[in-house]
Amino acid sequence: MNLKNTSVLLLALLLGCKTQTEVTQAPAEMEEVPAEVEERFETTQQQKGVLRQKEYELREYRATRERHFDLLHTSLDLSFDFEKKHVLGKAKLKLKPYFYDQRKLELDAKDFEVYDVSVIREDENYPLNFKYDQKKLLIYLPGKISSSDTLDLSISYTAKPYEGGSGGSAAITDDKGMYFINPTGEEEGKPTQIWTQGETEHNSKWFPTIDAPNERATHDFKLTVPEGYQTFSNGKLLGRQDNEDGTRTDHWEMDMPHAPYLAAVVVGDFEVVEDQWEDVPLRYIVEKGYKEGAAKVFENTPEMIGFFSELLGVRYPWQKYDQVVVRDFVSGAMENTTLSIFMEALNLDEREALDSEWEGIIAHELFHQWFGDYVTTESWSNLPLNEAFANYSEYLWEEFKHGKDAADLSHVGEMEQYFSEAEGKQVDLIRFYYDNDEEMFDSHSYAKGGRILHMLRKYLGDEAFFASLNHYLEKHALSSVEVHDLRLAFEKVSGKDLNWFFNQWFLDSGHPELDVRIDESVPGNILLTVRQQQPLGQTPLYKLPFKVQYYIDGVRYEREFVLEEGEQFFALENGELTDVVLFDEGMELLAKKQTFRGFDRLVAQFENAEAGIARYEALDSLTTHYTRQELGGIFRSGMEDRFGSLRELALDRLSSSEVNFQFVEDLVYQMAQEDEKNSVRAAAIEVLAQNNPEKYQAFFRAQLDEPSLYVAGAALAAYLGHEGNDDRQEVAEGYMDHRNIRVVVALANYFSAREEKQYAGWFHDNLNKLSGESLYYFLGYYGDFFARLEEQERNVAIEKLYEVAAENPANYIRLGAFQSLFGFYDEDGVKEKLKRLNEEETDSMVRQYQGFYLQNYGD
Repeated sequence: MNLKNTSVLLLALLLGCKTQTEVTQAPAEMEEVPAEVEERFETTQQQKGVLRQKEYELREYRATRERHFDLLHTSLDLSFDFEKKHVLGKAKLKLKPYFYDQRKLELDAKDFEVYDVSVIREDENYPLNFKYDQKKLLIYLPGKISSSDTLDLSISYTAKPYEGGSGGSAAITDDKGMYFINPTGEEEGKPTQIWTQGETEHNSKWFPTIDAPNERATHDFKLTVPEGYQTFSNGKLLGRQDNEDGTRTDHWEMDMPHAPYLAAVVVGDFEVVEDQWEDVPLRYIVEKGYKEGAAKVFENTPEMIGFFSELLGVRYPWQKYDQVVVRDFVSGAMENTTLSIFMEALNLDEREALDSEWEGIIAHELFHQWFGDYVTTESWSNLPLNEAFANYSEYLWEEFKHGKDAADLSHVGEMEQYFSEAEGKQVDLIRFYYDNDEEMFDSHSYAKGGRILHMLRKYLGDEAFFASLNHYLEKHALSSVEVHDLRLAFEKVSGKDLNWFFNQWFLDSGHPELDVRIDESVPGNILLTVRQQQPLGQTPLYKLPFKVQYYIDGVRYEREFVLEEGEQFFALENGELTDVVLFDEGMELLAKKQTFRGFDRLVAQFENAEAGIARYEALDSLTTHYTRQELGGIFRSGMEDRFGSLRELALDRLSSSEVNFQFVEDLVYQMAQEDEKNSVRAAAIEVLAQNNPEKYQAFFRAQLDEPSLYVAGAALAAYLGHEGNDDRQEVAEGYMDHRNIRVVVALANYFSAREEKQYAGWFHDNLNKLSGESLYYFLGYYGDFFARLEEQERNVAIEKLYEVAAENPANYIRLGAFQSLFGFYDEDGVKEKLKRLNEEETDSMVRQYQGFYLQNYGD
């Protein structure tokens, strides 16, 4: 499952941090470390154990589900009542006792109406007694059943996923399991769809099962739908049958066992792009109107499958792979076996798809087909065995396809997400105490987990790391695992004891906080002092392998060390005068680092570092802490760097510097025309518009025809922002049908400045049609526009914002609407609406941020 654009984005709204603290003044002498540091460490660890035990006593231990039965196969015959949002089901389950003899069977079945439960013997049904409490179906068996017996059951039921109340979390915003989208067709512009979301244990909202991740079974589904709708499910389509009542029944079969939460169904009217990897059929399934865009958005799928298959030494293990984009999805995406489901933000037209930024999420769900589907966590406590690997796959693909520099930058972003979360939450990566299993879907399991795997890869080396993954996958194929299975696989292949690594990273909380001092008083033997400063009452004293890079006359050298104490000294023994010394140049460590690097050291780092992330960090620090005119040369070098994101950073920081724009104007103009990255071209256009708009209006007008909406959107904003262009209104109205956020923002700024009522309909239209991240960014412009209009128009906007803030399924959208509505705080009734939203909000994080606004900016 991918959480991007849900809780991750919400966290980024108010939180932020740096992975490295810059000290621009020379540090004071380091304090003397007490001799009793080891004794203190032991004491604090004992205190930590006591505190943790007290916390655990207040929370329930989350054990792996005990297996009383082994579910072998599930057959479903389903039809759908669209108006009532009901599932009409007949289920046949084949099971056997796991080991001990059994007299009763308990199944997960939430919010059902159960009509009949029977045992099937020789094609005859014999009714069984049962009890049902709307969550569990307890079935009394006809005598004692042993592990050598096979039990065949038949259950007739109606599932009512909308009638039992719903929950949800920041990660997965609802738990209905099956969703009916615009089922009666009343919402104009929205298609009618049915789709499912089973993780964590929500598929038991639409079929009876043993809804636990350590269960595995095959299944076949017969899905009866109105003619005109398509169906998609796990595995392969066995056949279709037209019925006399105008419906059609599709029969799907999943003939390899997988966990119940990975079963999936999608129903709707879609367009399909067909593709292939070797003999594996691939399909990209999207709403009508997006077929050409889908071919571009998902075009790297065959290459990804080949890359991951070769990297892991395990060929893609399933019959086919479908990727479908649906409306109103309750998370970013979900890795159902052979059928990944994605949020609607991946519905892009052909032009939008040119700048598609969804390779990461596509790689993430695909990698789950190995880590999560083929080999599955046995409990939600072990969720990082699924999600850390999927998170790291984004790095692996980025590194392979776009280079190490791009991968390192995105991975540092992951680390910053974890550090943001760690400001208020530090827990073990593998944790057995939590209130709700969806608490596991956080930046610990994802971002921190991915960074931990990266450190393990760098410690073992690529050959041992990927050979270990191959061993792990082959040994545990089509089975469930816990964290020690992973450790043992790495130990088996590498021959190393890795208890220390797994204990401090997987089974403990926190992260290192390092103070790094570089003493160059003896130029031929530079001394490094590294002190661990993390609170030992909460986090361990780490054993930390690390690397130091140094450059002599432009040649790169590297030394490897291991930090094992609270404070250690390391001699570089470099022999010659260095250009620059870098601690962890590639930012491989999951650690907060404080170091002193003044202007000259940062310049040397920028000029010498081989790693793009180190050059990026140096430019970031230089342009954050210094505005000197002599940075002109640095800016030019940055804008000519081979790393595209660094070129973009240089452009972004140029306007806030004291550098004479004329010194770089020729280069900026050249970049706006020719850079290989569209995002860099767009950034260059923005710089031209900020610094010399009159000169480049003809150029901006010409760029409106560029295929890339990155470029055209930036040019549109620049052109509409210049009052001397007489045709601005005509140009703007020519783009009013676009839904790309870059175009929408350019138009919103232009229309807001004009304060004309005639554009109110355009704002209302976009409020209804935009979704996801685009809608979040648009909400602020929507509020700003209507705040300038008359009372009648303001009141309409207030009601629409209130509806979004109360009803949108995405937590960050509700918060964005709340923030926009807050701009009308002094209007009649708005204060009460805001308070009501806060009181009725179900997401604790959103409720906390709403409370912050009310407390600090209200009366």
